Amino acid sequence: MIVAIHQPNYAPWLGFFYKVALSDTFVFLDDAQYSRGSYTNRVQIGRVDKSLWLTQPIKREFGSNICDTMFANCDWPARHLDSLKGAYASAAAFHETWPMIRAIWETIPCESLAIANEYIIEGLATTLGLKTHFVLSSKLATGEEKGDERLVQILQAVAPNGGVYLSGKGGANYQTAVSFSEAGYELRYGEFCQTEYQRGKAPFIAGLSVLDALFHCGVDATRKIVHVA
Repeated sequence: MIVAIHQPNYAPWLGFFYKVALSDTFVFLDDAQYSRGSYTNRVQIGRVDKSLWLTQPIKREFGSNICDTMFANCDWPARHLDSLKGAYASAAAFHETWPMIRAIWETIPCESLAIANEYIIEGLATTLGLKTHFVLSSKLATGEEKGDERLVQILQAVAPNGGVYLSGKGGANYQTAVSFSEAGYELRYGEFCQTEYQRGKAPFIAGLSVLDALFHCGVDATRKIVHVA
């Protein structure tokens, strides 16, 4: 059993879906505190030779968890669809990809930031043919621990017989393998190697939303980029 844990970011980059593709179970850390300026409610897309931010408008309440963070208004999905169409209408795989993306964005539930982003990620995962099981950390019976201890509690809730915790390489700055091994889990770091895909005549820009790859390359090629067999 391979388990990954991450905040539900907005239409995240390819590396996020790399972790999803490698995981049997993916836990949305939706009860983590919302961090201003993070990728939780914003992402970059590509427009010609530059990047453009898409930002979800939220009500800023200091100390709120992601699952308790609400939108300032709910007209942003339509506005973001307009931005996506303007940015990618001439992309090679636009006509293949646009109906699927429009169907997701037109039906986004806006009850909270977490619910909206989880819906988007699961919809994009389905588009890419990923079979990962998604779980919400806010729905798990875990304690009030922080750091490694909290992650171990989540692992014990979703994989009680042990397994692998798949972490991003940035986790090495604050995680210790012994915390997981003592609880029966192997700590493994997954490093996504960004592939430079063709963006027409525009230069390649790393770190953009997975949407950029979908519009330029199509579904099958994007699946190969995130290493799905």
